[in-house]
Amino acid sequence: MFGKRPDGRLLKKLDPFDRIIPYIMKERSDSMVMYEDSFECTAMDEYIRTWRAQGLPLSYMHILIAATVRILAIRPKLNRFVMNGKLYAREKIWVSFAIHRKLVDGDVETTLKLCFEGTETIQEIAKAINDAIEKERLQTETNETDKVAHLLMKTPSFLIKLVINFLMWTDKINMLPRFVMEASPFHTSFFLTNLKSLGINHIFHHVYNFGTTGLFLAMGKEKTIPVYRSGAFVPVKSLGFGLVADERCCDGLYFAKALRLFRKFLNDPSQLETPLAARVPDDNL
Repeated sequence: MFGKRPDGRLLKKLDPFDRIIPYIMKERSDSMVMYEDSFECTAMDEYIRTWRAQGLPLSYMHILIAATVRILAIRPKLNRFVMNGKLYAREKIWVSFAIHRKLVDGDVETTLKLCFEGTETIQEIAKAINDAIEKERLQTETNETDKVAHLLMKTPSFLIKLVINFLMWTDKINMLPRFVMEASPFHTSFFLTNLKSLGINHIFHHVYNFGTTGLFLAMGKEKTIPVYRSGAFVPVKSLGFGLVADERCCDGLYFAKALRLFRKFLNDPSQLETPLAARVPDDNL
């Protein structure tokens, strides 16, 4: 209450325009902006082959998550969120992503949520992701996110809407129980959906009004597209990518510079092997 939350610090030194925008665009559904791109796979494929030969299972998903974590560490405005008309800066970098234990009809999807400082190398991030996925696929009990969902579903149907509305209200006044916030995949820096694993194209996935998700990334299956080089078109394998973002967190120029940096990391993932000395602080605290 009164601006204090366990998942972020209230931003106080804001320009008048930045301060008023969240009152004009009250929900994340009001402030969604969408971006579409494709990234050449050549450098990522070579990088993945190199590390797999050394015993570290890597995939496009690992590279995209590691690149996003690094960007949020050095472009901290992307790690902000809006709650009840106020802007907050997160203390950590959180990533949520959904997995299937088996890619068969009837398999229940579950969501994992990991926390990073932002200084980790791509190898450290990949290991954390792989360990979490392996643990989830081996365990017989449900994870904390699923436990909270199952607890809610035990509520009589006519009360579910009241319970959800109550949770959203407590979130707005900064009184949402910490255990719910920590288990919620919607209280996260960014959410990633890996549609490549399902064999379909990328999408534009909405950012949720419940929770604090400000970035939703979607990666789709690869395609071969013609690229003009040295006077001729050549076939290039490219990864489809869709992004939906909450524009209230920062301006378009800040987003654009972050996206250029994102492309730079995907074109040369080895840049993520060097640990970051320290996260860049948000200068509006």
